[in-house]
Amino acid sequence: VQLQACGGGLVQAGGFLRLSCKASGHSFRSYTVAWFCQAPGKEREFVAAIRWGGEITYYADSVKGRFTISRDNSKNSAYLQMDNLKPEDTAVYYCAAQSIGSDPTNRHGYGYWGQGTQLTVSS
Repeated sequence: VQLQACGGGLVQAGGFLRLSCKASGHSFRSYTVAWFCQAPGKEREFVAAIRWGGEITYYADSVKGRFTISRDNSKNSAYLQMDNLKPEDTAVYYCAAQSIGSDPTNRHGYGYWGQGTQLTVSS
């Protein structure tokens, strides 16, 4: 599975943006898909994840109520709607996929990664 993330950009605090993750090479309808972010000098951190059926989602405490993860298996795509953005959300965002049912918040469980897309939130 190859993943391509896009949709990042420069946004003012309080604004919104939607990231997209497109899979190719294999259907990822049975995969858990997640978003992680990495700020300069920091480790890659969990943001949100969604199980294959779309009914079960997970969020980092820092984004609960502001970010929404979704997926459209017919389009082999997943999305991260980010609202009420804060400067501390600034990071490179990566989408990832896993075919096994391990801890969805642990980046080490993901075998497929996109290239990352930069989000910058100005104050």
